[in-house]
Amino acid sequence: MSGGRVGHSQRDAGLLRAVGPSGLAASIICQTVGASIFVVPATLAATIGVYAPLAFLGCGLAIGAVAICFAEGGSRIPTSGGAYGYIEEAFGPLAGYIVGTLLWVGNVLACGGVAAALGDVIASLCSPSFGLPVRAGVIIGALGAIAAINIGGVTRGARLVKASTVVKLLPLLVFIIAGAGAMHAGNFSNRSLPASDGVGHAVILALFAYTGLEVALSASGEVAEPNRTIPRALGIAMPATVALYVAIQIVAQGILGGALAHSSAPLADAMAPVSAGLRALLLAGSALSMLGMLSSDLMGSPRQLFAFGREGLLPRVLGRVHDRSHAPYVAIASYAAVAAALAVTGSFAKLAVLATLTSAAVYAAGCASAWVLARRGVALAGTPLGFPRLGTVAAFGIVGMLILISLAERVEILGLAALMTLSAVVYLIQSRVVLARG
Repeated sequence: MSGGRVGHSQRDAGLLRAVGPSGLAASIICQTVGASIFVVPATLAATIGVYAPLAFLGCGLAIGAVAICFAEGGSRIPTSGGAYGYIEEAFGPLAGYIVGTLLWVGNVLACGGVAAALGDVIASLCSPSFGLPVRAGVIIGALGAIAAINIGGVTRGARLVKASTVVKLLPLLVFIIAGAGAMHAGNFSNRSLPASDGVGHAVILALFAYTGLEVALSASGEVAEPNRTIPRALGIAMPATVALYVAIQIVAQGILGGALAHSSAPLADAMAPVSAGLRALLLAGSALSMLGMLSSDLMGSPRQLFAFGREGLLPRVLGRVHDRSHAPYVAIASYAAVAAALAVTGSFAKLAVLATLTSAAVYAAGCASAWVLARRGVALAGTPLGFPRLGTVAAFGIVGMLILISLAERVEILGLAALMTLSAVVYLIQSRVVLARG
Protein backbone atom coordinates (compact mmCIF):
# COMPACT_ATOMS: atom_id res chain seq x y z
CA MET A 1 0.00 0.00 0.00
CA SER A 2 1.27 3.43 -0.86
CA GLY A 3 0.93 6.17 1.72
CA GLY A 4 -0.32 9.63 0.72
CA ARG A 5 1.76 12.80 1.11
CA VAL A 6 -1.05 14.11 3.27
CA GLY A 7 -2.30 11.37 5.57
CA HIS A 8 -5.69 10.33 4.27
CA SER A 9 -6.83 9.27 7.75
CA GLN A 10 -5.97 12.76 9.02
CA ARG A 11 -7.64 14.47 6.06
CA ASP A 12 -10.90 12.60 6.75
CA ALA A 13 -10.67 12.61 10.55
CA GLY A 14 -13.99 13.35 12.19
CA LEU A 15 -16.05 12.76 9.04
CA LEU A 16 -18.99 10.37 9.08
CA ARG A 17 -19.11 7.86 6.23
CA ALA A 18 -22.87 7.84 5.76
CA VAL A 19 -23.50 8.56 2.05
CA GLY A 20 -24.84 5.55 0.13
CA PRO A 21 -25.12 4.79 -3.62
CA SER A 22 -28.47 6.54 -4.15
CA GLY A 23 -27.41 9.61 -2.19
CA LEU A 24 -24.11 9.94 -4.03
CA ALA A 25 -25.77 9.31 -7.41
CA ALA A 26 -28.32 12.05 -6.64
CA SER A 27 -25.50 14.41 -5.68
CA ILE A 28 -23.64 13.70 -8.93
CA ILE A 29 -26.81 14.26 -11.00
CA CYS A 30 -27.67 17.47 -9.15
CA GLN A 31 -24.14 18.82 -9.54
CA THR A 32 -23.84 17.80 -13.20
CA VAL A 33 -27.35 18.67 -14.37
CA GLY A 34 -27.18 22.36 -13.69
CA ALA A 35 -27.69 25.71 -15.25
CA SER A 36 -25.84 24.97 -18.48
CA ILE A 37 -28.50 22.63 -19.88
CA PHE A 38 -30.93 25.58 -19.93
CA VAL A 39 -28.52 27.50 -22.22
CA VAL A 40 -26.30 25.04 -24.10
CA PRO A 41 -29.01 23.67 -26.47
CA ALA A 42 -29.20 27.04 -28.26
CA THR A 43 -25.42 27.37 -28.54
CA LEU A 44 -25.11 23.83 -29.90
CA ALA A 45 -27.88 24.46 -32.43
CA ALA A 46 -26.08 27.62 -33.59
CA THR A 47 -22.85 25.70 -34.22
CA ILE A 48 -23.88 22.25 -35.50
CA GLY A 49 -27.65 22.45 -36.01
CA VAL A 50 -29.60 19.18 -35.95
CA TYR A 51 -26.44 17.20 -35.17
CA ALA A 52 -26.33 18.63 -31.63
CA PRO A 53 -27.69 15.44 -29.96
CA LEU A 54 -24.68 13.58 -31.39
CA ALA A 55 -22.38 16.02 -29.59
CA PHE A 56 -24.11 15.19 -26.30
CA LEU A 57 -23.91 11.47 -27.07
CA GLY A 58 -20.23 11.55 -28.09
CA CYS A 59 -19.23 13.60 -25.07
CA GLY A 60 -21.29 11.25 -22.93
CA LEU A 61 -19.16 8.32 -24.10
CA ALA A 62 -15.95 10.24 -23.38
CA ILE A 63 -17.14 11.34 -19.95
CA GLY A 64 -18.23 7.75 -19.35
CA ALA A 65 -14.62 6.61 -19.70
CA VAL A 66 -13.58 9.37 -17.30
CA ALA A 67 -16.30 8.29 -14.86
CA ILE A 68 -15.02 4.69 -14.91
CA CYS A 69 -11.50 5.92 -14.10
CA PHE A 70 -12.84 8.16 -11.34
CA ALA A 71 -14.78 5.19 -9.97
CA GLU A 72 -11.55 3.16 -9.96
CA GLY A 73 -9.59 5.97 -8.33
CA GLY A 74 -12.36 6.64 -5.83
CA SER A 75 -12.54 2.98 -4.83
CA ARG A 76 -8.78 3.09 -4.13
CA ILE A 77 -8.33 6.57 -2.60
CA PRO A 78 -11.76 7.44 -1.15
CA THR A 79 -10.67 10.66 0.49
CA SER A 80 -11.95 14.20 0.68
CA GLY A 81 -10.93 16.12 -2.41
CA GLY A 82 -11.88 13.40 -4.88
CA ALA A 83 -9.73 13.70 -8.00
CA TYR A 84 -7.26 15.90 -6.11
CA GLY A 85 -6.59 12.96 -3.79
CA TYR A 86 -6.11 10.39 -6.58
CA ILE A 87 -3.78 12.61 -8.58
CA GLU A 88 -1.70 13.72 -5.59
CA GLU A 89 -1.27 10.09 -4.50
CA ALA A 90 -0.25 8.98 -7.99
CA PHE A 91 1.98 11.85 -9.09
CA GLY A 92 2.97 13.82 -6.00
CA PRO A 93 2.18 17.19 -4.36
CA LEU A 94 3.27 19.35 -7.31
CA ALA A 95 0.77 17.64 -9.59
CA GLY A 96 -1.82 17.94 -6.82
CA TYR A 97 -1.27 21.69 -6.57
CA ILE A 98 -1.51 22.17 -10.33
CA VAL A 99 -4.76 20.19 -10.39
CA GLY A 100 -6.06 22.18 -7.41
CA THR A 101 -5.32 25.40 -9.28
CA LEU A 102 -7.03 24.12 -12.43
CA LEU A 103 -10.06 23.15 -10.35
CA TRP A 104 -10.58 26.53 -8.69
CA VAL A 105 -9.79 28.52 -11.84
CA GLY A 106 -12.13 26.32 -13.87
CA ASN A 107 -14.80 26.72 -11.19
CA VAL A 108 -14.58 30.52 -11.15
CA LEU A 109 -14.78 30.57 -14.96
CA ALA A 110 -17.84 28.32 -14.87
CA CYS A 111 -19.35 30.46 -12.10
CA GLY A 112 -18.80 33.57 -14.20
CA GLY A 113 -20.27 31.86 -17.25
CA VAL A 114 -23.44 30.83 -15.44
CA ALA A 115 -23.80 34.29 -13.87
CA ALA A 116 -23.50 35.77 -17.37
CA ALA A 117 -26.23 33.41 -18.60
CA LEU A 118 -28.45 34.40 -15.67
CA GLY A 119 -27.96 38.05 -16.58
CA ASP A 120 -28.86 37.28 -20.21
CA VAL A 121 -32.06 35.45 -19.22
CA ILE A 122 -33.33 38.27 -17.00
CA ALA A 123 -32.24 40.97 -19.46
CA SER A 124 -34.22 39.21 -22.21
CA LEU A 125 -37.40 40.13 -20.32
CA CYS A 126 -36.57 43.86 -20.46
CA SER A 127 -36.53 46.47 -23.17
CA PRO A 128 -33.31 46.27 -25.26
CA SER A 129 -32.35 49.79 -24.18
CA PHE A 130 -32.12 48.60 -20.56
CA GLY A 131 -30.54 45.23 -21.39
CA LEU A 132 -26.91 45.94 -20.50
CA PRO A 133 -27.46 47.72 -17.16
CA VAL A 134 -30.03 45.12 -16.11
CA ARG A 135 -27.62 42.31 -17.05
CA ALA A 136 -24.79 43.85 -15.02
CA GLY A 137 -27.10 44.56 -12.10
CA VAL A 138 -28.39 40.98 -12.02
CA ILE A 139 -24.87 39.54 -12.13
CA ILE A 140 -23.44 41.74 -9.40
CA GLY A 141 -26.59 41.56 -7.27
CA ALA A 142 -26.89 37.76 -7.45
CA LEU A 143 -23.23 37.02 -6.74
CA GLY A 144 -23.07 39.70 -4.06
CA ALA A 145 -26.16 38.41 -2.25
CA ILE A 146 -25.04 34.77 -2.38
CA ALA A 147 -21.56 35.72 -1.18
CA ALA A 148 -23.08 37.68 1.73
CA ILE A 149 -25.20 34.69 2.73
CA ASN A 150 -22.15 32.41 2.70
CA ILE A 151 -20.08 34.89 4.65
CA GLY A 152 -22.85 34.67 7.25
CA GLY A 153 -21.88 31.04 7.85
CA VAL A 154 -21.74 27.66 6.16
CA THR A 155 -25.11 26.64 7.64
CA ARG A 156 -26.85 29.50 5.85
CA GLY A 157 -25.03 28.67 2.64
CA ALA A 158 -26.07 25.02 2.88
CA ARG A 159 -29.72 25.97 3.42
CA LEU A 160 -29.64 28.14 0.30
CA VAL A 161 -28.18 25.28 -1.75
CA LYS A 162 -30.84 22.84 -0.54
CA ALA A 163 -33.66 25.28 -1.24
CA SER A 164 -32.46 26.04 -4.77
CA THR A 165 -31.77 22.44 -5.82
CA VAL A 166 -34.99 20.76 -4.65
CA VAL A 167 -36.85 21.89 -7.78
CA LYS A 168 -33.94 21.67 -10.22
CA LEU A 169 -34.95 18.55 -12.16
CA LEU A 170 -38.73 19.02 -12.17
CA PRO A 171 -38.85 21.68 -14.96
CA LEU A 172 -36.60 19.54 -17.17
CA LEU A 173 -38.82 16.48 -16.83
CA VAL A 174 -41.89 18.63 -17.51
CA PHE A 175 -40.14 20.03 -20.59
CA ILE A 176 -39.48 16.56 -22.06
CA ILE A 177 -42.95 15.18 -21.31
CA ALA A 178 -44.89 18.25 -22.44
CA GLY A 179 -42.66 18.96 -25.43
CA ALA A 180 -42.54 15.44 -26.87
CA GLY A 181 -45.96 15.83 -28.45
CA ALA A 182 -45.26 19.32 -29.83
CA MET A 183 -42.30 18.45 -32.07
CA HIS A 184 -42.39 18.84 -35.85
CA ALA A 185 -40.46 16.49 -38.13
CA GLY A 186 -39.66 19.37 -40.50
CA ASN A 187 -37.47 20.98 -37.85
CA PHE A 188 -34.92 18.19 -38.38
CA SER A 189 -34.81 18.54 -42.19
CA ASN A 190 -31.87 20.96 -42.49
CA ARG A 191 -28.95 18.51 -42.35
CA SER A 192 -26.19 20.53 -43.99
CA LEU A 193 -22.80 19.71 -42.49
CA PRO A 194 -21.54 22.28 -39.97
CA ALA A 195 -18.24 24.15 -40.31
CA SER A 196 -15.25 22.44 -38.70
CA ASP A 197 -14.59 25.31 -36.28
CA GLY A 198 -18.20 25.12 -35.12
CA VAL A 199 -17.84 21.42 -34.38
CA GLY A 200 -14.90 22.06 -32.07
CA HIS A 201 -16.66 24.58 -29.90
CA ALA A 202 -19.87 22.55 -29.94
CA VAL A 203 -18.08 19.51 -28.53
CA ILE A 204 -16.43 21.64 -25.85
CA LEU A 205 -19.75 23.19 -24.84
CA ALA A 206 -21.43 19.78 -24.74
CA LEU A 207 -18.73 18.54 -22.37
CA PHE A 208 -19.22 21.65 -20.22
CA ALA A 209 -22.76 20.43 -19.55
CA TYR A 210 -21.29 17.19 -18.14
CA THR A 211 -18.71 18.76 -15.84
CA GLY A 212 -19.38 18.55 -12.14
CA LEU A 213 -18.86 14.92 -11.20
CA GLU A 214 -15.45 15.85 -9.75
CA VAL A 215 -17.17 18.31 -7.40
CA ALA A 216 -19.62 15.71 -6.08
CA LEU A 217 -16.79 13.20 -5.59
CA SER A 218 -14.90 15.72 -3.46
CA ALA A 219 -17.01 14.39 -0.58
CA SER A 220 -15.54 10.88 -0.98
CA GLY A 221 -14.32 11.02 2.62
CA GLU A 222 -17.96 10.80 3.74
CA VAL A 223 -19.05 7.88 1.52
CA ALA A 224 -19.99 4.55 3.12
CA GLU A 225 -18.29 1.47 1.62
CA PRO A 226 -16.60 3.70 -0.98
CA ASN A 227 -15.08 0.85 -2.96
CA ARG A 228 -18.65 -0.22 -3.85
CA THR A 229 -20.68 2.97 -3.48
CA ILE A 230 -18.64 5.24 -5.76
CA PRO A 231 -18.69 2.90 -8.81
CA ARG A 232 -22.39 2.14 -8.33
CA ALA A 233 -23.30 5.82 -8.00
CA LEU A 234 -21.41 6.75 -11.15
CA GLY A 235 -23.02 3.81 -12.97
CA ILE A 236 -26.45 5.22 -12.11
CA ALA A 237 -25.80 8.92 -12.57
CA MET A 238 -23.87 9.17 -15.83
CA PRO A 239 -26.15 7.10 -18.15
CA ALA A 240 -29.18 8.93 -16.71
CA THR A 241 -27.56 12.29 -17.41
CA VAL A 242 -26.64 11.37 -21.00
CA ALA A 243 -30.21 10.22 -21.72
CA LEU A 244 -31.65 13.39 -20.20
CA TYR A 245 -29.41 15.71 -22.23
CA VAL A 246 -30.01 13.96 -25.55
CA ALA A 247 -33.78 14.03 -24.95
CA ILE A 248 -33.76 17.74 -24.08
CA GLN A 249 -31.80 18.66 -27.21
CA ILE A 250 -34.09 16.60 -29.47
CA VAL A 251 -37.26 18.09 -28.00
CA ALA A 252 -35.92 21.67 -28.19
CA GLN A 253 -34.88 21.20 -31.84
CA GLY A 254 -38.18 19.51 -32.67
CA ILE A 255 -40.20 22.43 -31.34
CA LEU A 256 -38.16 25.49 -32.32
CA GLY A 257 -36.23 24.31 -35.38
CA GLY A 258 -33.96 27.04 -36.74
CA ALA A 259 -35.15 29.53 -34.10
CA LEU A 260 -33.41 27.48 -31.41
CA ALA A 261 -30.02 28.88 -32.41
CA HIS A 262 -31.11 32.46 -31.69
CA SER A 263 -32.76 32.01 -28.31
CA SER A 264 -31.29 33.30 -25.04
CA ALA A 265 -33.73 31.12 -23.05
CA PRO A 266 -34.18 28.10 -25.37
CA LEU A 267 -36.15 25.74 -23.16
CA ALA A 268 -38.54 28.45 -22.03
CA ASP A 269 -39.02 29.64 -25.62
CA ALA A 270 -39.70 26.06 -26.74
CA MET A 271 -42.55 25.85 -24.23
CA ALA A 272 -44.19 29.07 -25.48
CA PRO A 273 -46.16 27.31 -28.29
CA VAL A 274 -47.27 24.65 -25.81
CA SER A 275 -48.35 26.79 -22.87
CA ALA A 276 -47.61 30.26 -21.53
CA GLY A 277 -47.66 28.78 -18.04
CA LEU A 278 -45.05 26.17 -18.96
CA ARG A 279 -42.88 28.86 -20.52
CA ALA A 280 -43.00 30.75 -17.24
CA LEU A 281 -42.17 27.53 -15.36
CA LEU A 282 -39.11 26.85 -17.52
CA LEU A 283 -37.97 30.47 -17.28
CA ALA A 284 -38.25 30.34 -13.51
CA GLY A 285 -36.65 26.89 -13.48
CA SER A 286 -33.65 28.10 -15.48
CA ALA A 287 -33.15 31.07 -13.17
CA LEU A 288 -33.47 28.87 -10.06
CA SER A 289 -31.06 26.31 -11.51
CA MET A 290 -28.51 29.01 -12.25
CA LEU A 291 -28.91 30.44 -8.76
CA GLY A 292 -28.54 26.91 -7.37
CA MET A 293 -25.28 26.40 -9.24
CA LEU A 294 -23.95 29.77 -8.07
CA SER A 295 -24.99 29.00 -4.49
CA SER A 296 -23.32 25.60 -4.51
CA ASP A 297 -20.18 26.94 -6.12
CA LEU A 298 -19.81 29.93 -3.79
CA MET A 299 -20.21 27.62 -0.81
CA GLY A 300 -17.53 25.13 -1.93
CA SER A 301 -14.98 26.59 -4.34
CA PRO A 302 -13.71 29.48 -2.15
CA ARG A 303 -12.62 26.88 0.42
CA GLN A 304 -9.83 25.87 -1.94
CA LEU A 305 -8.52 29.43 -1.99
CA PHE A 306 -8.87 29.42 1.80
CA ALA A 307 -6.83 26.21 2.11
CA PHE A 308 -4.09 27.49 -0.19
CA GLY A 309 -3.99 30.73 1.81
CA ARG A 310 -3.68 28.82 5.09
CA GLU A 311 -0.78 26.81 3.67
CA GLY A 312 0.97 29.94 2.37
CA LEU A 313 0.62 28.82 -1.24
CA LEU A 314 -1.52 31.90 -2.00
CA PRO A 315 -1.69 35.21 -0.11
CA ARG A 316 -2.33 34.41 3.55
CA VAL A 317 -5.12 36.98 3.77
CA LEU A 318 -7.28 34.41 1.92
CA GLY A 319 -6.99 32.20 5.00
CA ARG A 320 -8.75 34.63 7.33
CA VAL A 321 -11.94 33.52 9.11
CA HIS A 322 -14.81 35.79 10.17
CA ASP A 323 -14.90 36.28 13.96
CA ARG A 324 -18.63 35.60 14.33
CA SER A 325 -19.63 33.33 11.44
CA HIS A 326 -16.30 31.45 11.20
CA ALA A 327 -16.59 31.60 7.41
CA PRO A 328 -13.56 32.25 5.15
CA TYR A 329 -14.93 35.66 4.26
CA VAL A 330 -11.94 37.02 2.36
CA ALA A 331 -11.78 33.94 0.11
CA ILE A 332 -15.54 34.07 -0.51
CA ALA A 333 -15.58 37.80 -1.29
CA SER A 334 -12.50 37.55 -3.53
CA TYR A 335 -13.90 34.58 -5.45
CA ALA A 336 -17.27 36.30 -5.96
CA ALA A 337 -15.57 39.50 -7.15
CA VAL A 338 -13.51 37.64 -9.75
CA ALA A 339 -16.57 35.71 -10.96
CA ALA A 340 -18.59 38.93 -11.25
CA ALA A 341 -15.85 40.66 -13.24
CA LEU A 342 -15.65 37.68 -15.61
CA ALA A 343 -19.43 37.54 -16.03
CA VAL A 344 -19.92 41.25 -16.71
CA THR A 345 -17.14 41.37 -19.31
CA GLY A 346 -17.60 37.94 -20.89
CA SER A 347 -20.22 35.72 -22.46
CA PHE A 348 -21.52 32.34 -21.32
CA ALA A 349 -20.10 30.50 -24.33
CA LYS A 350 -16.59 31.96 -24.03
CA LEU A 351 -16.31 31.41 -20.28
CA ALA A 352 -17.80 27.92 -20.60
CA VAL A 353 -15.17 26.94 -23.18
CA LEU A 354 -12.32 28.12 -20.94
CA ALA A 355 -13.81 26.34 -17.92
CA THR A 356 -14.18 23.12 -19.90
CA LEU A 357 -10.55 23.16 -20.98
CA THR A 358 -9.36 23.24 -17.37
CA SER A 359 -11.78 20.41 -16.50
CA ALA A 360 -10.55 18.35 -19.47
CA ALA A 361 -6.98 18.62 -18.18
CA VAL A 362 -8.12 17.46 -14.72
CA TYR A 363 -10.08 14.58 -16.26
CA ALA A 364 -7.07 13.43 -18.28
CA ALA A 365 -4.88 13.50 -15.17
CA GLY A 366 -7.58 11.63 -13.23
CA CYS A 367 -7.66 8.86 -15.86
CA ALA A 368 -3.88 8.53 -15.76
CA SER A 369 -3.80 8.48 -11.95
CA ALA A 370 -6.39 5.69 -11.77
CA TRP A 371 -4.26 3.52 -14.05
CA VAL A 372 -1.09 4.28 -12.03
CA LEU A 373 -2.80 3.48 -8.72
CA ALA A 374 -4.12 0.20 -10.13
CA ARG A 375 -0.64 -0.74 -11.38
CA ARG A 376 0.82 -0.01 -7.95
CA GLY A 377 -1.92 -1.96 -6.18
CA VAL A 378 -2.91 0.99 -3.97
CA ALA A 379 -6.11 0.26 -2.05
CA LEU A 380 -6.93 2.21 1.10
CA ALA A 381 -10.52 1.01 1.65
CA GLY A 382 -10.82 -2.70 1.03
CA THR A 383 -11.13 -4.42 -2.34
CA PRO A 384 -11.13 -1.80 -5.13
CA LEU A 385 -13.32 -1.82 -8.22
CA GLY A 386 -10.68 -3.58 -10.35
CA PHE A 387 -12.32 -2.61 -13.64
CA PRO A 388 -11.15 -4.94 -16.44
CA ARG A 389 -9.14 -3.35 -19.26
CA LEU A 390 -8.70 -0.21 -17.19
CA GLY A 391 -5.66 0.74 -19.26
CA THR A 392 -7.76 0.80 -22.44
CA VAL A 393 -10.51 2.83 -20.80
CA ALA A 394 -8.00 5.27 -19.29
CA ALA A 395 -6.31 5.68 -22.68
CA PHE A 396 -9.70 6.34 -24.30
CA GLY A 397 -10.51 8.97 -21.66
CA ILE A 398 -7.10 10.65 -21.93
CA VAL A 399 -7.14 10.72 -25.73
CA GLY A 400 -10.72 12.00 -25.69
CA MET A 401 -9.80 14.87 -23.40
CA LEU A 402 -6.67 15.72 -25.39
CA ILE A 403 -8.69 15.75 -28.62
CA LEU A 404 -11.22 18.03 -26.98
CA ILE A 405 -8.47 20.42 -25.86
CA SER A 406 -7.04 20.40 -29.39
CA LEU A 407 -10.42 21.55 -30.74
CA ALA A 408 -10.07 24.85 -28.87
CA GLU A 409 -8.55 27.95 -30.40
CA ARG A 410 -4.79 28.31 -30.25
CA VAL A 411 -4.90 31.19 -27.78
CA GLU A 412 -7.14 29.15 -25.46
CA ILE A 413 -4.74 26.19 -25.53
CA LEU A 414 -1.78 28.47 -24.86
CA GLY A 415 -3.70 30.02 -21.97
CA LEU A 416 -4.25 26.59 -20.42
CA ALA A 417 -0.56 25.73 -20.80
CA ALA A 418 0.41 29.08 -19.28
CA LEU A 419 -1.88 28.53 -16.30
CA MET A 420 -0.37 25.11 -15.60
CA THR A 421 3.17 26.45 -15.93
CA LEU A 422 2.45 29.44 -13.71
CA SER A 423 0.85 27.27 -11.03
CA ALA A 424 3.93 25.00 -11.03
CA VAL A 425 6.24 28.00 -10.63
CA VAL A 426 4.09 29.46 -7.84
CA TYR A 427 4.07 26.10 -6.02
CA LEU A 428 7.84 25.74 -6.17
CA ILE A 429 8.41 29.30 -4.96
CA GLN A 430 5.83 29.14 -2.20
CA SER A 431 7.05 25.71 -1.04
CA ARG A 432 10.53 27.11 -0.52
CA VAL A 433 9.11 30.06 1.39
CA VAL A 434 7.08 27.76 3.65
CA LEU A 435 10.12 25.55 4.28
CA ALA A 436 12.27 28.59 5.03
CA ARG A 437 9.76 29.78 7.62
CA GLY A 438 10.05 26.36 9.20
